[in-house]
Amino acid sequence: MTRARYWTLLVFPALLFAAVPAVAERPRVAIIIDDLGYQLKAGRRAIALPGPIAFAILPGTPRGDALARKAHESGKEVLLHLPLQANTRHSGQEPDGINLDMSREVVSATFARALQSVPYVIGVNSHRGSLLTRHPGHMQWLMEEIRARDELFFIDSYTTHESVALQMAHESGVNAVRRDVFLDPDRSSDTVAQEFERMIRLARKRGSVVAIGHPYPATLEFLEKELPRLEERGIELVAISELMKDDEPVGGSGAYGVAAHQELAE
Repeated sequence: MTRARYWTLLVFPALLFAAVPAVAERPRVAIIIDDLGYQLKAGRRAIALPGPIAFAILPGTPRGDALARKAHESGKEVLLHLPLQANTRHSGQEPDGINLDMSREVVSATFARALQSVPYVIGVNSHRGSLLTRHPGHMQWLMEEIRARDELFFIDSYTTHESVALQMAHESGVNAVRRDVFLDPDRSSDTVAQEFERMIRLARKRGSVVAIGHPYPATLEFLEKELPRLEERGIELVAISELMKDDEPVGGSGAYGVAAHQELAE
């Protein structure tokens, strides 16, 4: 065999292999169900949803401990749904919430008490917060508390486009993302279906998406039906902790649906 023939046989297959594009990962979606802790029946129905859904449980609620344990026993991930001060006066005061009139020491004590009330927490996401998340000082204090607990991450529910939560998290060394889609800015079945489809489109465009829903009857009924169909649509439903492992933060502008969710939640 000639030397030229030898190198042709050796190099050509390698070039062909290099020319084959890598198989792209399927678009990934992580879904969080917020506001658990008050209604036992709705909470149990939510936890029974198929797939690695995460459940954000409000601290100091009468059913929070039981639902967190039920979620953990079911192999689901548990988040602390930490109340942060809203921008509307008529919003009710949640137990173990963080407000602007709190000192650094009170923020620390409140956060510790909130964590203690919800077992098996692996991360924190914000409840309301359209006022507090705009204030760098208090958000830095909160991120310092989260950073002090190894392995905890933060998800900004992003109820205002003025939120600095993500910026303060990154500056404090906290692994953090913000939500991309609210599945139910109102409680109608049509809205849930519309937002679910938008979630899928965004996932195909960006590669990964964080979506948040609530234990409303319309939301749960829709997810019970549609979650098992995600795989055949080429979408991978993953645990929120899995998305947090990405080298670059997921989550886009999150601007869509902010006003609607503020009216809903606050």
